[in-house]
Amino acid sequence: MNTKYILAALIMPFSISHAESIPNRLIDYTQFSQIVATSLAERESHRLTEAQFIAAMSERGVVLLDARSGSRFAQRHILGAVNLPFTDFTASTLADEIPSKSTKILIYCNNNFTGDQESFASKSPAASLNLSTYTSLKAYGYTNIFELGPLLDVSKTSIPFSGSKIH
Repeated sequence: MNTKYILAALIMPFSISHAESIPNRLIDYTQFSQIVATSLAERESHRLTEAQFIAAMSERGVVLLDARSGSRFAQRHILGAVNLPFTDFTASTLADEIPSKSTKILIYCNNNFTGDQESFASKSPAASLNLSTYTSLKAYGYTNIFELGPLLDVSKTSIPFSGSKIH
């Protein structure tokens, strides 16, 4: 795939077939498209291997953010993670959990783990929560976001878990 064509498609504003667009100052598709385009350029270098993710978890001041639902988080989550469901992202809820816009943030989602479909129910690859979380954090001005890259089996990974489903 040619990245230049992908970027052009993302940046081009959505064309509406009616004569007049429907105004809503709280929804900005053009800005969203620009964030996705800039994320495309940097995201791959911000995806971490299992070993890199574990090492980053121990760094001072890092926030390990789990944006899944509270019920799935309660069942199984990475030890030390804070839970802020994606649907609850606002400037103030994010500021409550993340000390500054430059804080190193580690993210992971359902699509990073197999072996526990109840806690980590897989999403469609294009709907992966990592993608939404990454771009939303960027939209709120966070600049130091890293995500767990691989698909790992919960029974074989070295990443430690906590929660009600841990025996």
